[in-house]
Amino acid sequence: MSSKFLAVALCVAASAAAVAQSGPYKILSDTKVGGAGGWDYIYADSANRKLYIPRMGAADVSRVTVYDLDSLAHIKDIPETGGHGVAVAAGHGFSSSKPVAMWDAKTLNPIKTIDVDGRPDGILADSFNDRVYVLSHVSPNLTVIDAKTGDVLGTIDIGGAPEEAASDGAGHVYVDIEDKDAIAVIDAKAMKLAGKIELPPPSSCAGLALDAKNGVLFDACREPQRMTIVSVASGKVITKLPIGRGSDGAVFNPATMEAFSTQGDGTLTIIKENSPSSFAVEQTVATPIGARTLTLDTKTGHILTITSEFGPAPAAQPGQRSRPPMIPDTFQIVVVGK
Repeated sequence: MSSKFLAVALCVAASAAAVAQSGPYKILSDTKVGGAGGWDYIYADSANRKLYIPRMGAADVSRVTVYDLDSLAHIKDIPETGGHGVAVAAGHGFSSSKPVAMWDAKTLNPIKTIDVDGRPDGILADSFNDRVYVLSHVSPNLTVIDAKTGDVLGTIDIGGAPEEAASDGAGHVYVDIEDKDAIAVIDAKAMKLAGKIELPPPSSCAGLALDAKNGVLFDACREPQRMTIVSVASGKVITKLPIGRGSDGAVFNPATMEAFSTQGDGTLTIIKENSPSSFAVEQTVATPIGARTLTLDTKTGHILTITSEFGPAPAAQPGQRSRPPMIPDTFQIVVVGK
């Protein structure tokens, strides 16, 4: 995040907070847990009541931090793991690191590491056949792992950079292709690319959520700032709705028929699905700057996001971006709910 972007984000966030729609959602807690290292995705294991946050950095910093999902008390660090995200399937946890780490989801005891190619980023657990998909912006784009054994079953190239994925639990995995204005459709049984859903350009999309029952995809795009809502059956865009700047995650809660997108500009957009053909921005919640990824606790219906406080950015070198430094021990977990 450059100093220019930070200034713009602060301005946008102030504006967003001023115009945020009233509604049932609000920040329930904002807990500083501190700790060194950057971050990317956050993952709630609702069944085992654990919250996973990979922290990235130097070798002595990279780890997966684990918190109690109810109290947010620190449980344990899984050291020398890091990566960008976590998924839990078949009683095992996996990190999108290189190598991928595998552990027992109840005890958190390590099981093994799994060698993979590419540059692991996002990760998805698919309940259809207990497989884990490790996403990479470089080939191979998808590495498929048996969640029961930790064996690599194969790889799939989708012709572009995958950002986030969603499963319908019935044999199809959908993958946002960030740089190709498209969503890849994966045949989970055959483990191959079955087709693509083309999006109206430009569609630099990151977050992807799915209403599996009604076959509706919610694709959170960065430029332009919109939620592109797509019918799986027809592959056609149903509607496009405005969101904030810098989305990097989306989730859908079937219990409330709502899609959520977090943005780095300090906004959380909530979209209500009134029917499979009728959608509206229900509420915009003001959140801390930088809270751009999220997870859903399916037990409580709470949305959890993460960020930190930042200091002034140093002067940028020619041809380089200048990122503002994290202020030590300000890393925080934000819980949003009714």
